[in-house]
Amino acid sequence: MEKKLTPAKILSSKIAFMVLKILKENDNEMSSKDLLKKMEQRVNFTDWEKKRYEKTGQLKWQIVCSFKTMACVKAGILIKNNGIWYLTPEGVEAEKLSEEELFEKINAEYKKWKSNQSVTSDIFDEEETTEDEIENKESLLFYDDLQAKAIEGMTNYLNKKNPYEFQELVAALLRGMGYFTPFVAPKGKDGGVDIIAYKDPLGTTTPRIQVQVKHRESNASVKEIRELMGLLKNGDVGIFISSAGFSADAKSTARLSSAHIELIDLNRFIQLWQDFYYKLSDQDKNLFRLKPIYFLDIKEN
Repeated sequence: MEKKLTPAKILSSKIAFMVLKILKENDNEMSSKDLLKKMEQRVNFTDWEKKRYEKTGQLKWQIVCSFKTMACVKAGILIKNNGIWYLTPEGVEAEKLSEEELFEKINAEYKKWKSNQSVTSDIFDEEETTEDEIENKESLLFYDDLQAKAIEGMTNYLNKKNPYEFQELVAALLRGMGYFTPFVAPKGKDGGVDIIAYKDPLGTTTPRIQVQVKHRESNASVKEIRELMGLLKNGDVGIFISSAGFSADAKSTARLSSAHIELIDLNRFIQLWQDFYYKLSDQDKNLFRLKPIYFLDIKEN
């Protein structure tokens, strides 16, 4: 990194460093909305960095954050998916670097990626982007902003569902994915399994899928994961769906289990619902209806 840093370099450097740090503190994944909130609380931005543009009301540091994290994606240390940002294994290692080392790594990897592209990228470049160009790039964030708001709306809607309504949504999703759900637990004691699913109507094809659903404010514990593991027999697959997510120990236990335990949090449930929505029956669609809106696809490369 040069000794004399431009304001744009200083801003993008501290943003990249803080993005990785916040993600690492939150099990390597977080919604962009929540991450930006934490960023605003923890970073002392200058007046220049807090300048607000008129087109969408975005702050300069938010614009730079969006474009610098695109460079992080191209550098292979970050994944953006449906309003959620994730650290890759390379990103977890990069988080251990100093701010200066991280800045240099991102730029080096991004330039390597850019050199292999046949067309010019729209990603923010501290060396080349002028003040006017930063403002012009602001309109490219419109889609990202709407996508984040859409995810927030779906999350709020699902959080208002009671546990049995959410359980019905899970069963509907499984049917949309091509499974048969002969057992969906009624209200009352369920013996630890909320849904049993098969690949064929008679359950003659393995594996049998046993599903545990938790819809509450506290995350699923390692004890609950082990309880599901204890119910699996003869090659069964376990799916644990927790709208509040999972403890670190729960994730580790599921990952190391000899039986296949698939963990699905609310963000992943929403992604799967979107992916298989067109395969749902009209009756199941009515449980959680979506309406697609199409935008011009502005390529990043």
